[in-house]
Amino acid sequence: MEQYIPRTAEKEVARLVNAHPAVVLVGPRQVGKTSLAKHLVDKLSREVVYFDLENPDNFYQLSNPTLVLDPLRDQTVILDEVQRVPSLFPTLRGLIDRHRQPGRFILLGSASPELIRDTSESLAGRVAYFEMQPFCLAEMPEPVDYQRHWLRGGFPESLLATDDATSLDWREHFIRSYLERDLPLLGLRADPMLIRRLWTMVAHLNGQLLHQTALANSLDISVPTVRRYLDFLESAFLVRHLQPWFANSQKRLVKTPKIYLRDTGLLHALLRVETFRDLQSNPALGASWEAYIVQEIAFRLPPRADMYFYRTHDGTEADLVIAFSGVPEVLIEIKYSTTPNPGKGFFIAQQDLGTTRNFVVSPVPKGYPISETASVLSHTELDRIFQKN
Repeated sequence: MEQYIPRTAEKEVARLVNAHPAVVLVGPRQVGKTSLAKHLVDKLSREVVYFDLENPDNFYQLSNPTLVLDPLRDQTVILDEVQRVPSLFPTLRGLIDRHRQPGRFILLGSASPELIRDTSESLAGRVAYFEMQPFCLAEMPEPVDYQRHWLRGGFPESLLATDDATSLDWREHFIRSYLERDLPLLGLRADPMLIRRLWTMVAHLNGQLLHQTALANSLDISVPTVRRYLDFLESAFLVRHLQPWFANSQKRLVKTPKIYLRDTGLLHALLRVETFRDLQSNPALGASWEAYIVQEIAFRLPPRADMYFYRTHDGTEADLVIAFSGVPEVLIEIKYSTTPNPGKGFFIAQQDLGTTRNFVVSPVPKGYPISETASVLSHTELDRIFQKN
């Protein structure tokens, strides 16, 4: 299978490499970080040297990192799975300070709290970050359509598999290896079967309010333990906590976060959904579509923009609120219907929040207005959310 490189990621990482001494490229395993870094080799002005720290030879070669890396000051050094050697970060800081110029290091790492913490502390002011996400719909090579992308998710090996069964096999193996090998390597000390049960329970709760006490009771563990495990899964870019919007208001607002699986391919694997026909008849259909669109919008989120949901105790709600510099400007309802009809609460939420752009996102060929203040928006038109004119 030919490796496909997302254009947006390629362009942005190249820009960061040309502007900063070190760039940290993070994201879950198998998302394409190494492929992207190697693809950039021919596009950088400097010669590139690559070290894979999961390779024993490369690992031991860097047992004296200053001796090895200092002579490479005029080259770009790629360090893959760098979180395996956290002691490298102070060394990299010294090397950068002695010879500070853009493009010295590209650090690749499976997402981990340790990786973020160590680079933040050791390389502050010297490093830029880029999160490598699974493919979004706008990055798809032809002839991938949204149904296939929604069903299989955005991990390259899953999305571009020869058929649905092969794709599902890949995702099931990915989940197994993540539980048994990758999460422990990233620092999660827990029974893999327990984490599998938690991950599966979250899949069934996808798009709902997160009640950690209920999860803790079901798993027979404490609420703080559930919180720690979920925070770890979020740090590994596997789940997303969506916080509620609440500000000074006379209305009683829900303050419990919602939870989503970030990749719908993994969601469907945990729910044992193999084909698009299976998905169409699954009770989780609507919540799956919501998770899919939330991820697509999150991929496009510009700087200084944040996503929330809105819900009051009297039933007024909207799936997404997008605030720019703390001011809510966009309200979104997500419906899997070709004839979407938002409820009264959607329009009340517009009045409550004063949003100026209001959309109902559905799988329609083309968007159209439904009132003076709101429009239906196709899943293919999500860039319009961020167009202010």
